[in-house]
Amino acid sequence: MRFVTHRLPGRFSLLLLFDALATTVALYAAAYLRFEGRVPPNWVEAVHAALPVLVVSRLAVLWASRMHRWSFFLSGLEEGVRLGIATFGGTVLFLAVHFGLAGQRLPLSVVVLELFLTTALLAAARYAPRVALVFFGERADSDWHRTIIVGAGSAGDLLLRDLRRSPEKKIKVVGFVDDDPHKWGTTLGGKPVVGSIDDLPRLVQANRVSLVLLAIMNMPAQRVRSILHLCSSSKARFKIIPASFTRMDERISAAMLHDLSPEDLLPRVAVDFDQEEIRPLVQGKRVVITGGAGSIGGEIARQVAGLGAGEIVLVDVNENDLYLGVRRLREEHPGVAIRAEVADVREPGRLLRLGKRYRPHLVFHAAAHKHVPLMEDAPEEAVKNNVFGTIHAALMADAVGAERFVLISTDKAVRPSSVMGATKRIAELAVRDLGRKSRTRMTAVRFGNVLGSAGSVVPLFKQQIERGGPVTVTHPDCTRYFMTIPEAVGLVLVSALGDYGELCVLEMGEPVRIADLAHHLITMAGLIPNVEIPIVFVGLRAGEKLHEELMTEEEERTRRVRNRILSADSPRPPADLWERLGDLKRLAESGDQEPLLRAMRVLVPSYQPAPAREMSQPPEGVARGAEAAQVFPVPPARA
Repeated sequence: MRFVTHRLPGRFSLLLLFDALATTVALYAAAYLRFEGRVPPNWVEAVHAALPVLVVSRLAVLWASRMHRWSFFLSGLEEGVRLGIATFGGTVLFLAVHFGLAGQRLPLSVVVLELFLTTALLAAARYAPRVALVFFGERADSDWHRTIIVGAGSAGDLLLRDLRRSPEKKIKVVGFVDDDPHKWGTTLGGKPVVGSIDDLPRLVQANRVSLVLLAIMNMPAQRVRSILHLCSSSKARFKIIPASFTRMDERISAAMLHDLSPEDLLPRVAVDFDQEEIRPLVQGKRVVITGGAGSIGGEIARQVAGLGAGEIVLVDVNENDLYLGVRRLREEHPGVAIRAEVADVREPGRLLRLGKRYRPHLVFHAAAHKHVPLMEDAPEEAVKNNVFGTIHAALMADAVGAERFVLISTDKAVRPSSVMGATKRIAELAVRDLGRKSRTRMTAVRFGNVLGSAGSVVPLFKQQIERGGPVTVTHPDCTRYFMTIPEAVGLVLVSALGDYGELCVLEMGEPVRIADLAHHLITMAGLIPNVEIPIVFVGLRAGEKLHEELMTEEEERTRRVRNRILSADSPRPPADLWERLGDLKRLAESGDQEPLLRAMRVLVPSYQPAPAREMSQPPEGVARGAEAAQVFPVPPARA
């Protein structure tokens, strides 16, 4: 339902006509009350004579105060105060004119009574539709959602008012809950504050509540998780005011609520990045993004496009997702030149030709094989893509004189237990070593799991919940660090473009227990964990850790922090790094997995393979020296 409050001259005229009639009725009623029902004839004539002056004075002030442009369903206390001032002003104007005219003057008591009566009549007419909506608009139809609002403060009050103005939302508020005991038993907007947040399970069941609205600004994630835990046996759904909405004013409305999401459960405050700090480093630049069809690569493209990049080249081997991503990006940023290039980072010649064609200022390398169990079965493919694809991209950036090269890395590179983590660790070593010999500034950026990215646990859990379960979790005690995609990309841009070192890590707060995440996602879907949707523990898969880390002990000893960005000083790569990489390349191309894994163990001594892949002997009989140098033309040191 939409209530239009403008372009209705007929309605305005009717409202002014009502105001004139109400003023007339009020004047005669005031005289009647003043003289206790028997108005002397001489005073009747005085009332008749004063009426035109009073009506004109009243309407003139109401018109000047725009009281004829009243919004019957959106008016509040401020409008009521303005109406009172307008009626008082009309009376003042009447007195100034009336007492300046010749003839018998009305008793002041009649004037005062008329003021009160007119104000009451005008307010009653203007607020009647809203009062009717409050008391009769919330029906008890089966398709209406019985709702409790969490938070009996300003946000809750504004939210309730908006829900009443928009009955098409079909929400019936039964009351508020709040942790402030002083509010218990009071009312807000005519609705009772029925208890504390801890009373939610009982109140939801007793009042047949199907929707819980969280209307506390910047509610801590810990409190959100506790509410979900409390209500896990109910079938209520949850909505929340987004954490990004920080202004507390009349703009708060039901439209701003969104379904409770995994981002609202993160055990830390979201990291905000100042885009104006990065804009000068991106504006007008040519940017190449490998893995541009993926979640991280696509978000990098969106953010640098918003920062005014001159040209963006998305490189990916997945042509379908690449096409769709470029198409969306062109629609969102028509003023930015967006290019799509189908290419495999394992082919150095193709990458070098692209680099010479576009001459990028910035290169973001997000292309990688990241699925841990799959890479356990195909370590040679992980090495070709994650290690040598990274080296090819970095050498391309150096060859064309790019200003910066950024490697997207992962927390799985710390004391890796998987092929995927080990290959990313080796890629970090190679990029950092190349960066010391190149004019191109090279940085590896390491972060944890990204909520909502392709292949991450959250979309998998949601699919399992939609199918009716079970939700599969590896281990009851398994934990992971999580961040949002915009946060991850903000970290990439700020840390890599801000010259904060060779290896940057986000301070990500406390890790999240995966079993709790699954439990909360089921509750957020309006279902009961382990009753309607079972949670099944399937055991850790090959290469998976129980707990992830963000830095090694050596990296933790020396670091500097800026806006929750850690700049880690890791041990230097080994002197024979490129000889060993030559061995690794030959073994990957041969497909001989056992020696390949041993070679990775030599490069990354902290790599602890899955039990079935334990190696004890270093690789033997591998090419070294000049042969490896021919495979990798390392840029010479420059002055």
